Amino acid sequence: MGLMGPNQQGRRLKICDLTQFYSPVSGGVKRYLHEKVTYLHERTTDDCHVLIIPGSSDGMTEEGRSRTYTIRSPLVSRTSRYRALLRLEAVERILEREMPDVIESGDPYQVAWKAVASGEALRIPVVAFYHSHFPEAYFRSVGKFFGRTATEFVMDLSRRYVRNLYNRFARTLVPSPALGALLKDWGVENVENIDLGVNTSVFKPEPDDSKATRQELGIPAGRVLLLYVGRLAAEKNTRVLFEAFELLNGQQPGRFHLLAVGDGGQRSHLQDLQTATGAVTWFSYCGDMGQLARYYRAADLFVHPGVQETFGLVALESQACGTPVVGIAGSYMDRIIFNSQQDWARENSAPALAQAIKEAADANLARTGRATSQTVRSLYSWTTVFDRLFAIYRAVVKEYRLP
Repeated sequence: MGLMGPNQQGRRLKICDLTQFYSPVSGGVKRYLHEKVTYLHERTTDDCHVLIIPGSSDGMTEEGRSRTYTIRSPLVSRTSRYRALLRLEAVERILEREMPDVIESGDPYQVAWKAVASGEALRIPVVAFYHSHFPEAYFRSVGKFFGRTATEFVMDLSRRYVRNLYNRFARTLVPSPALGALLKDWGVENVENIDLGVNTSVFKPEPDDSKATRQELGIPAGRVLLLYVGRLAAEKNTRVLFEAFELLNGQQPGRFHLLAVGDGGQRSHLQDLQTATGAVTWFSYCGDMGQLARYYRAADLFVHPGVQETFGLVALESQACGTPVVGIAGSYMDRIIFNSQQDWARENSAPALAQAIKEAADANLARTGRATSQTVRSLYSWTTVFDRLFAIYRAVVKEYRLP
């Protein structure tokens, strides 16, 4: 028997998150889901949570008012360890057993269509979280390979796909007003803007442990420590970061050191850089938020090379720890940067990013770090985010009418 929902007991609400954007070493989506469960457990209400994700085997674990179901799924990538959730009949069986009050779909592929179909069959409202602007991240590059006409054709198909899929949801949650406006221009009629957040008890400027962390990492004294956290992948634009660091190392040997936390298809490029410069420290993953916060605090600059971010959670976490961010201007992430962006790169190129890093290091933006931290932590706490999100859930459930 599933955990009871509000239809059986007062005001209780049961939310089911369904996504294949989840792996043991994944980042933003996983963080969002785990913080949602933490928020739920810390509340005095009896709301409960179900999570359905791909895994190496079928199983179910339960902790307090949350349950996590894994469905045996094949690996898509050995580095990111993402899996393709193909056994959609297993998804339906879990939904039938649990009968949540609202389903949230977290990816735009076959699982999203299954969420819509199951929601209609079981008479459960379904919302979507638009975590990744996948037409830009994946499809535009495919079109570019074949020329301008192919690019226009692929993007037109993408717009039609997005419009057709996301208008089937009760809400489409988008972590950026500008991206929400774009989806509206594409014909998506149910957009609701909602930010992501920061765990303010972990990501903060104190204690002052940067010196000890640098010593543990073996960072030579006097180096400007650059930090990158995220997948080593084309859609994250990490190749430009690696090339920019190579330029910096050639221009000013011994001044900069790069700490990279993440893994992905461009791992070999980072390893080559590590061998060539002797100024790169690499960890494939950091699952300990406290340790990750220490890396943020130890860095002089957080470098975010992404140009297709829908939000930029790691950039927000870095600022919450008091460490400024430098990157390439013009993405949806710009609005959550509270340190100066005057020196940010104005084009997506290694020379431009290298110059931006040098200018930011010279400007000593860390002096403004504490004020930036206070701003981020006051505006983007997970409590604030989820208070609003759960209000949206309740509105969706209240508005839902049986066909």
